[in-house]
Amino acid sequence: MPNLDKFDIAILKVLQEDARATNVEIAERVNLSPSPCLRRIRNLEKSGVLRGYRADIDRKEVGLGLTVFVEIKVGRHSKENAMAQQEALLAIPEVVSCFLISGNADFLAEVVVEDLSAYEQLLTETLLAMPGVTDIRSNFAIRSIKTGGPLKLPSL
Repeated sequence: MPNLDKFDIAILKVLQEDARATNVEIAERVNLSPSPCLRRIRNLEKSGVLRGYRADIDRKEVGLGLTVFVEIKVGRHSKENAMAQQEALLAIPEVVSCFLISGNADFLAEVVVEDLSAYEQLLTETLLAMPGVTDIRSNFAIRSIKTGGPLKLPSL
């Protein structure tokens, strides 16, 4: 983990609130001059702490009204099978997040699609066809309460 100080944490907090803030605005909010602030931002990007900048898009407003949390169980556990499963999941654009988990399932994928019909097609044509899948459980979101929330960063 990179050695983050109070200025780095403050910069990250500002960017989580508003990733479109200008360097000058960020510098003012964290009590730095613009040049050292920009240098710190570039270092955070270079070190991988800042992985990118994204727009927060309302799923329903763009026609993606169904979120499904999919538990995927695979058979024959091995490093090779796990890698094949991960590669398959990474290649599916409808999978917006995915985790290797403990418990009854091996993977938990968040899937976002237009509607139930689109999910049925994804399930039958893609998810069930993935290598080594032995069971899939689908949990449908009734309502989104919080998505893409900011990380609770340490206080220094």
